[in-house]
Amino acid sequence: MTVTGDADAASDAGVVSIARARQGLPPGEAAARATAAILRDTLHGDRPGVVVDSPPGAGKSTLVVRAARELAAAGRRLMVVAQTNAQVDDLVDRLAREDPELPVGRLHSNDPDPYDPVLDGHPSVVKSARAADLAELEVVVSTAAKWAWVKTDTRWEHAIVDEAYQMRSDALLAVAGLFDRALFVGDPGQLDPFSQVGAEQWAGLSYDPSASAVSTLLAHNPDLPQHRLPVSWRLPASAAPLVSRAFYPFTPFTSGTGPGDRTLSFGGHPDGSAVDRVIDEAATSGWGLLELPARHTPRTDPEGVAAVADVVRRLLTRDGGTRSERVEGVVPLSADRVAVGTAHRDQAAAVRAELAARGVADVVVDTANRLQGREFDVTVVLHPLSGRPDATSFHLETGRLCVLASRHRHACIVVCRAGVPELLDAHPSTEPVPLGVTVKFPDGWEANHAVLAHLAEHRVRTDG
Repeated sequence: MTVTGDADAASDAGVVSIARARQGLPPGEAAARATAAILRDTLHGDRPGVVVDSPPGAGKSTLVVRAARELAAAGRRLMVVAQTNAQVDDLVDRLAREDPELPVGRLHSNDPDPYDPVLDGHPSVVKSARAADLAELEVVVSTAAKWAWVKTDTRWEHAIVDEAYQMRSDALLAVAGLFDRALFVGDPGQLDPFSQVGAEQWAGLSYDPSASAVSTLLAHNPDLPQHRLPVSWRLPASAAPLVSRAFYPFTPFTSGTGPGDRTLSFGGHPDGSAVDRVIDEAATSGWGLLELPARHTPRTDPEGVAAVADVVRRLLTRDGGTRSERVEGVVPLSADRVAVGTAHRDQAAAVRAELAARGVADVVVDTANRLQGREFDVTVVLHPLSGRPDATSFHLETGRLCVLASRHRHACIVVCRAGVPELLDAHPSTEPVPLGVTVKFPDGWEANHAVLAHLAEHRVRTDG
């Protein structure tokens, strides 16, 4: 998590919402009070911006859609900024479904197939590659990259910036002249903004273009209202405490469900293998660690990749079912509700090949960067440090492990070679820390130790 020197200057409403969650306020009420405070500052506050920190699955998109509808209802001309086309299409689709009478503009590129065809099914959605064609609409949604090319003499009264922690500060600077006030919503524990070039020459400067939009915004505007969503509706009661403690120590949150509200069960008989035993452990406790023997391996560790594929195959052949607060009865665990997370694209490609060899299809297999923001019933993770001889800054990045450990609604199974705690202890950080750089806390070393210590309680070792 990124913390600035002014991080503790959160608004009273944000601090109070966390305190209430700690005191046992029902999750729904805690979330409703936090949302009300956010909307009050957004619609009636006098500051140029409002910042909202959201843990995984806390209803960030729901908040964005509700804020957009209320701003439009109040007669505010609104632009919405997201970071990817998929995020834009999802927001436009949700806005159109929840408020079919609200005209929404989808500003897109000139590329072939520039938006999801599902938007063609909404009569209230107007699509165009020219901002002038959408100027009269109450809400216009596009990516930060597209907004940066918009030139207009008429500013939007308000903006909503979605996934603000994944937006670089230079991208914010490119669009800041288009609006008067903004609501910034994002997850501070996820991956940092991506940059294709090195940014060491700007490290520590107040105008570092590679820094996140939120950290730069708060560095220059420390008095902006800051709020926190206090409840994760995705993570089960078995996962929220660990994820909160390991990745969000200064912005704690709780699960929207309690022990026993969700169950994962299997009808098929276990075969006694380590794979089946770790699946049963995860079904019972929400976590499982399939530990392979300690060994330095290539990045696409054949044994590790095969173990991941074996876990996925058994998850889908043992007649798994989930029960939750969403629907009545047991829902079969289908392939589209299972995901595999890796650190590298070549690892993901290797897992896909192994799954195909086992006749398994429709399982999402991707890197943490691409799984960010998505949700599944069960996830299988190839640990970023498994089999490595070193612990680089890439593999120690807190956000990467946070994403991989927070995509599930029921259970997460981690495949990892033994020896990672010893690797961490033998690899103290020696990278220079320039003056003025925002401090990453907890750092990847501490977060990995916290997660591995918890997983050790749910460990199943393989033979050999």
